[in-house]
Amino acid sequence: MIQVTAIDHVVLRTTRLEQMVAFYRDVLGCHVERELPADVGLTQLRAGSALIDLVPVDSKLGRMGGGPPTEKDNNLDHFCLRIQPLAEKSIRQHLERHGVEVGEFSNRYGAEGFGESIYLNDPDGNVVELRSEQGDSRV
Repeated sequence: MIQVTAIDHVVLRTTRLEQMVAFYRDVLGCHVERELPADVGLTQLRAGSALIDLVPVDSKLGRMGGGPPTEKDNNLDHFCLRIQPLAEKSIRQHLERHGVEVGEFSNRYGAEGFGESIYLNDPDGNVVELRSEQGDSRV
C-alpha cells in the first residue's frame, strides 16, 4: 500500500520568472537552492522541507505544459508527493490494480535530493509525481 508522507514539491509555470523568484525569495523568505540553464528553464526555491519549482513557459520544460498561464488557464505543471519507501514492483502493481496508467521510474531531483519517482494522472488529469523517501524504490 502506498503511504504519502509529505508534499515534496510543486511546479509552477510562469511568464514572469524574475518577479516570481523575487516574490518567493524576498516576500516569503524562500531561498534559491538550484538553477538549471535558461534554455532548460528551472529555478528551485527551498520552502521548508519542500521545493517550489519555477519554470518559464518559453523554456524546454515550460513548453511541455502548453501555452502560458492566464486568469482562466492553470499554471500548475504538477505536484509531487513523497511516499514511504516501497519496491517499484509493488507500487506498479498497486497502481495498475486501480486502473492507473504507470510510466517509468526515473532518477529526478526533489526536496531531498535525487531519487526515484514516477508520474501518473489523477482522474481530472492533474499530473502527480510519486517520489520515494530516502530508500531504494527499485528493490
